Amino acid sequence: MKMFPPHALREFRLKTSAIAAAVALTAALPLAAQAQEADAETPVEVVRPVKLMTVEASSAGVTRTFFGQVAAKETVDLAFQVAGQIVEFPVIEGQIVPKGGLIAHLDQEPFQLQLDQAELQFEQAKRTLDRFNQLTGTAVSRVAADDAETQFGLAKIALRNAEYSLEHATLHAPFDALVASRNVANFTTVGAGNAIVRLHDMSDLRIEIDVPEVLFQRAGSSTDVQLMARFPVGDALYPLEIREFVAEASTVGQAFQLTLGLDQPEGLNVLPGSSVTVLATILQEEGLPLVPSTALRIANDGSTHVMVFTPTTGNQGTVSERKITIEADRDGKFQVLDGLELGEEIAMTGANALSNGQTVRRFIGFVD
Repeated sequence: MKMFPPHALREFRLKTSAIAAAVALTAALPLAAQAQEADAETPVEVVRPVKLMTVEASSAGVTRTFFGQVAAKETVDLAFQVAGQIVEFPVIEGQIVPKGGLIAHLDQEPFQLQLDQAELQFEQAKRTLDRFNQLTGTAVSRVAADDAETQFGLAKIALRNAEYSLEHATLHAPFDALVASRNVANFTTVGAGNAIVRLHDMSDLRIEIDVPEVLFQRAGSSTDVQLMARFPVGDALYPLEIREFVAEASTVGQAFQLTLGLDQPEGLNVLPGSSVTVLATILQEEGLPLVPSTALRIANDGSTHVMVFTPTTGNQGTVSERKITIEADRDGKFQVLDGLELGEEIAMTGANALSNGQTVRRFIGFVD
């Protein structure tokens, strides 16, 4: 038997081990590939996030907010109807003057002298007319008697004018007035009709707002409208009443100006021009379940469905399709007449992308 040297035997063993390892690796590669293909063919279920909403009843009232300004019930620029010099002007700006209170008066002497003169001329004309009337049928001509009667009439008119001038040489407050501004100083000579003071009637406040055409029409229907005022100094609400409105829309924005009435609030110094927030609530009957259009899915037969969420574990659950009966409201949403109960959860968006029985998870926001 032929014997191999020791170094040749070691080389033979190394070559044999290498060949065996190569054969084993070649056999294992197809198995690994098959295992990878099997893993690739096994689908991994992705739980879709869905934004949910809880079904709630439509509000019993729709509230709109408007920003307005306070106005006086009446504002007047008071002026003398006769010319003269102001000698007394006691009111100051911001003062409340009661109805009939003194505002100002002119120097009375010129008007008193005019009245005295008119009275004397009237008495003289009256005596002259009486003498001519006693001489009726004598040589006194009819023309002279007629002239005397005319002079008497003129004297009577002059007397009335003098009385009018004296009476209107004093200005009184026509109502309980807030003095807004004084336009002239005391001892100023003013002409007839020149405004000397501006007065506000604050017995009943006015609030002016611009109301859109749509809301104005709804407010004019049988639906009740509750109007409340809120001032910047607090959260208290004060009831308002409609006093009047401009019966034509503005050229910009198709809005109607509405004037509301308010009693003077106690403890508040509300002046014309003050800002105020008006809350207009349209009162309605108790609402039905309300859903947005994004939650609806329309079947081929035209029926309407929503995807109702049923929780299982954690934030996950399943969605099921449910048929409902709806009716559109005036705010672009839909009232559910049948098929949904208050408090149930439905998919708020993406309903058309969901399938019946699909597992989903509640969308709770994006993770940073």
